[in-house]
Amino acid sequence: MAKKPQTQETETSIDQLNEHMVDVAEKVQKNQKIIVWITVAITIIVALIIGYVYLIHNPAVEKSNEAIGKADVQLAIGNDSVALAQYMNIANDMSGDAKNRAALQSAIMLYDKEDYQSALDYLDKFSASESVIGAAAFSLKGDCYANLDQLDKAVSAFKDAISKSDKNPYYTPFFMSKLARVYRAQGNFKAEAETYEEIQKNYPAFAENYGIDIKKYVERAKIQSAAASAKSE
Repeated sequence: MAKKPQTQETETSIDQLNEHMVDVAEKVQKNQKIIVWITVAITIIVALIIGYVYLIHNPAVEKSNEAIGKADVQLAIGNDSVALAQYMNIANDMSGDAKNRAALQSAIMLYDKEDYQSALDYLDKFSASESVIGAAAFSLKGDCYANLDQLDKAVSAFKDAISKSDKNPYYTPFFMSKLARVYRAQGNFKAEAETYEEIQKNYPAFAENYGIDIKKYVERAKIQSAAASAKSE
């Protein structure tokens, strides 16, 4: 096969290069249009976020903070009924940290009024990332369920409190003792004994601080657990 002349080969290469450059230029133009539209979209989204924060969110949060401050004042001067109504209103209709705290405060006050179901309703509105407050909220939920004789749910709530408290030496054994009492109410003496034994082993200072004879509770639960096992055989 005869070779193409050098000049023809060079012209062919240049033509191919030119075609390639035209393709690249067209692709760049298309990509630039896409980039422009993406930039416009991002700008619009950012503008919407800024508008929400400064025109809607921040004023709403400021209003909530002002409202909960007024509720706190009413509680401090002994107007509990007025304070509770204000806390409930904040928890139901407002936003931000004030809404969250108002939900927990409402639950506490409703529990004190022995309105356990309503207290649970407001606990469901509460969310806490902080371990101690979160654990206390779960414990309060357990107390509500226990008073409503919903013992399985009480067990679950106290277990959540124990987990959330993350082995805190002051609070974890307190929640465990509540769990043990619910186990006893269920007639689950084996679980009661195991829970008290865990307190005895891992939190010995708890019994001393509160004057609790944990050993006596362990022995009692073990005796009743053995009796229940023998009866079922």
